[in-house]
Order: sequence, then structure tokens, then C-alpha cells
Amino acid sequence: MAPAEAAVPEQRIVPQRLAQHLSTDLTLYDQARQPIASAGPLLPLRADDDDRGGWHHGGGRPTWSMRLPDQRWIVARLPGEIRFPKWGLVFLLGGVALAVAVAAFPLARRVTRRLERLQGGVELLGAGDLSARVKVEGRDEVAQLAESFNRAAGRIEDLIGAHKMLLANASHELRTPLARIRLGVELLGEKADADRKAHLEADIAELDRLIEEILLASRLDAAAGVEDGEDVDLLALAAEEAARYENYEVSGVPIIIHGESSLLRRMVRNLLDNAAHHGIPPVRVTVVNQTNEAIISVCDQGDGIPETERESIFLPFYRATGTGAGTAGSGLGLSLVQQIARRHGGEVIYRVGAAGNCFVVTLPTQPATV
Repeated sequence: MAPAEAAVPEQRIVPQRLAQHLSTDLTLYDQARQPIASAGPLLPLRADDDDRGGWHHGGGRPTWSMRLPDQRWIVARLPGEIRFPKWGLVFLLGGVALAVAVAAFPLARRVTRRLERLQGGVELLGAGDLSARVKVEGRDEVAQLAESFNRAAGRIEDLIGAHKMLLANASHELRTPLARIRLGVELLGEKADADRKAHLEADIAELDRLIEEILLASRLDAAAGVEDGEDVDLLALAAEEAARYENYEVSGVPIIIHGESSLLRRMVRNLLDNAAHHGIPPVRVTVVNQTNEAIISVCDQGDGIPETERESIFLPFYRATGTGAGTAGSGLGLSLVQQIARRHGGEVIYRVGAAGNCFVVTLPTQPATV
């Protein structure tokens, strides 16, 4: 291109040839931003152009400006209307996205399947299956997570197993000195103080019940579901247990459920003992059938348990401090009731209503699936 000091006709030659060669509109400006040459329509030079120039959009077709080293300016624009494909670009991008999705789906699905199996293992462990493990596949982060889960599950199983073994062994070991104490009391004969002997016998009986409840709680923790189930008439069972007490009324309809008779009997007995120790007679026991569920209610006329303690009464070794609550018992009775009910697929709740101070157990009438 002719230098800036050359005559204007000489400066016009190269821009015109360049515009013809590139098939574009082109305008040349001098250092004072005055047009010198133009191939095609005169293209405006924006007043806000910086030293580098660049693309400008709006007001029609886009233009491109550039500042030359000798301070002149060139402004260029493609001639005619530029048509960008509308649907073609959409289809192109959609095709690329589809191809990427199809190519990535097998890998993504493989990862998600492993994550689903890992989730299933976590849910089994949370449900009480301490033997739950997941298969370790690959060497990526998901495989490392599976290995960590298996190690954690194994450690939990070992700790729980050791705890249960210690509890069972301790309970069994307690029975030996307990038997010796009972034998010693019997050998005292009639010469011993009657009151002291009666207190000793009561303490021995309470200790024997505590050991039995601890062993039962350990057995309920060790296995899930119903073992050696049989058909049990809840109304007849409740009537048999209530016959051991005074001021107890039993009503309802015969309902047959599938379960362990000894556990269900212990559940009802614990509720009756709880009412005898902490409630006020009369005590009413009702057995009704409601939407494929057997509902056992044990209600007394006590003042009830304070609302702040109602969520804690089913915890092991917890004793309520509300009105009418005594110190009798070990605090395992209601915890065992809850464990037995859940073992049979049911639940127990506490409520205070028109019937009085009530514990309500709901059990499915169909075989429990745990």
C-alpha cells in the first residue's frame, strides 16, 4: 500500500484491488479519520474505536476495523446479506450431543449401576444386616468407596458381635453367683429373719428377671424377623396374661397373627407389668382388628408420662420420672416391647386420650416380612 505521504490516487489503488480480490466492501481512512478511498459503499469508522479496532455489530451487517502502523484506518464488510443457517446449526449441535450421549451412556450406566449396588448395601446395613457387603469392581473412585464401605461394615459387625458376646457371657456368668445366693437363702431355713429373707428373695427375683431381659434383648438384636413362627390368638394370649393381675379388664375380638408365641407373650406381659408398677387401676386391655392390622391397647388411669419424656421411654434402662412412675423394674420392659413389635413387623406408641394412659401396639395380621 502506498505510504500515507503519497498522493490520494496512489493510496486508492491497493485498497480497491484488495476489495476486489476479497470480494468485500472496504474503506480507507487517513490519520485524521477522513475517508480516502472506498470500494463499495462508504463504511463508517466508529468514533469509539480504540487503537486496535475490532468487530462491530448492529445497524446491519457486522464490520471490521483495523488501525495501520502509520495511523490510517481500514474498515471492511462482506458484501450482500450474510445468511446463517438456523435449523442446520441446531441439527448439527443436536447430532453432536446425541453422539456424545450414546458414546458416554455405557460408561455412565456402568458407574451408576455400581453406585446403586453400593446404595443397596448401605440400606441393608442400616436395616440391621451386618453381613451386608458390596462387590468391588474396577480401580476407580467408586471401587475405593466400595472397599471403604466393606471395611467399615466389617468393623461394625466385629464390634457389634464382640458387644453381644460380652453381654451374653456376662449374663450367663451372673447366673452362677445368683444360683449360689438362692441356695444360701434356702439353707437359712426358718431361723432366718423373715423380712430379710423376703427382701433377699425379692432382690434375687429382680436380678433373675434383669438377666433374662438382657439375654432376650441380646437375642433380639442378633437376629431379624420371626423365627419358628406359629399362629397366635392375641385375645386369648392377652386374657391369659391379664388373669395374673387384679382389676384388669380384657375385651375385643379374636385375632390370629403369625409370630413367636413366647415373644408376643413377653410383650403383653411387659405392658401389663408396666401398668401395674406405674399406672393406676383399673387397667383395660383391648384387642381389635383394623385394616389388616391387629391393635393391642393397654390403658390405665394414671396421670401419664410428661410430654418431654415420651420419646425416651422406649430406650433401654430408661425410667420415666412423671407422676406415678416408680423405681421398680430395670427399664428394659418397654424397650423389649418395641423390639418384639418391630420384629413382627409392627410398632408401639404411647398416647394419652379419653381411655387414659395407653400403650398401643400395632401388628400386621399377615406373616411379617422383615
